[in-house]
Amino acid sequence: MEVKAITKFVRVSAFKARNMTRHIQGMPVNDAMDLLRFSPQKAARLVSKTLKTAIANAENNDALDPETLIVKEAVVGEGPTIKRFRPRARGSAGHIRKRTSHIRIILTEKPEDLERKKTKVKKKTAAKKTAAKKTAAKKPAPKKKAETKAETESNTKE
Repeated sequence: MEVKAITKFVRVSAFKARNMTRHIQGMPVNDAMDLLRFSPQKAARLVSKTLKTAIANAENNDALDPETLIVKEAVVGEGPTIKRFRPRARGSAGHIRKRTSHIRIILTEKPEDLERKKTKVKKKTAAKKTAAKKTAAKKPAPKKKAETKAETESNTKE
């Protein structure tokens, strides 16, 4: 079962908030909360709020145990940019962009998806190794210098 929470129009740039969401993706909820609690960034506080909301949604709406939840997806998208101007020298103006973002967190109950991904990665690496061995076996052995000299001499005589 998936549970999600969305916080819109948050006054932090998406670039700064994405840094925090990358860290918590795939983590158990308790570990993610600890990581966000001890991070000094403003974005960590805002992502933590959204994560708490998702946990509350899971408990109240779907009767899930927070101990079994993991962060399946944590995405930050850009929101609208508030544009302001600051006066500069000689009557010009400097542009100020106050960026906003939308934070979306999806929680899931079991870490089965992560185990499947790990096995897929293992299968892919094993397949790459066997493919490399097959291509190495198909390549002809390099000719020795004596053989190549004899062949070139016989080719020139003809």
